[in-house]
Amino acid sequence: MSDAPHPLPTPRFDDTARAALWMIGLICSFSAMAVAGREVSFAFDTFEIMMYRSVFGLLIVIVVATLMGTASQITLRSPGTHVIRNVAHFAGQNLWFYAITVIPLAQVFALEFTAPLWALLLAPLVLGERLTSRRALAALVGFIGILIVTRPSPDTLSWGLGAAATAGIGFAVTAIFTRKLTRTESLTCILFWMTVIQAAFGVICAGIDGDIALPDLVSLPWLVVIALGGLFAHFCLTKALSLAPATVVMPVDFARLPIIAVIGMLFYGESLDMLVFVGAGIIFAANYANILLETRKKR
Repeated sequence: MSDAPHPLPTPRFDDTARAALWMIGLICSFSAMAVAGREVSFAFDTFEIMMYRSVFGLLIVIVVATLMGTASQITLRSPGTHVIRNVAHFAGQNLWFYAITVIPLAQVFALEFTAPLWALLLAPLVLGERLTSRRALAALVGFIGILIVTRPSPDTLSWGLGAAATAGIGFAVTAIFTRKLTRTESLTCILFWMTVIQAAFGVICAGIDGDIALPDLVSLPWLVVIALGGLFAHFCLTKALSLAPATVVMPVDFARLPIIAVIGMLFYGESLDMLVFVGAGIIFAANYANILLETRKKR
């Protein structure tokens, strides 16, 4: 037997670190979408933005699915669920694009974090999950955070705040029906029907007034950023959750808020409102506590 030392095995990159990197990709995607959406808001209405986002997204999904050999995973098994999911997502995304043009970006992102709390309340109706006292308490604490972010009064309430808050409900419904679809469908299938259905909705809603603005050389790159950002965000979140539990993944997502607040301050002259951070922190704490308790219960 040789006394020569055995070479040490090459360490495998930790799954948690890989999940964190995917979440950084998600943060970059959402931030890029917010900036791009604001940049093209002067040339397109929200329906036109969604139409171009979905059309470009559909082309990207088809090309990637063909290259990756996953096109055969596209099925017609759940048409009704796909339609409900994408009606909710189309409505929520339109409200989100409107909100980022009229209120500070940090407020939009803070209110977007309410989506998991709305999902807690709506999941029993769709997925048959129980609404436990812990989940109800998490939703209540999150609602307190919403009140701190919005500070409802005749002087502070606005259509933008209402749009951002309602977008959170739309995203919650989207998440619930996405979870339902993942029981039978692949990511390729979900993204394909998302872009197809929402492209149809976009064409109908954008063209109902008989006037659809066409992209030019200035707006076209921003529209492509929106399409790529939306698809890549879905992909990053799915990959992150496949590598690490939600208790690890979701805290990284909270970094979106200070990052977008700094972007808003540097590029759009938006002030840093500490109460928005306080309210968002409470919303995040409610989300994280619920995830942590659910994980421990399963163990």
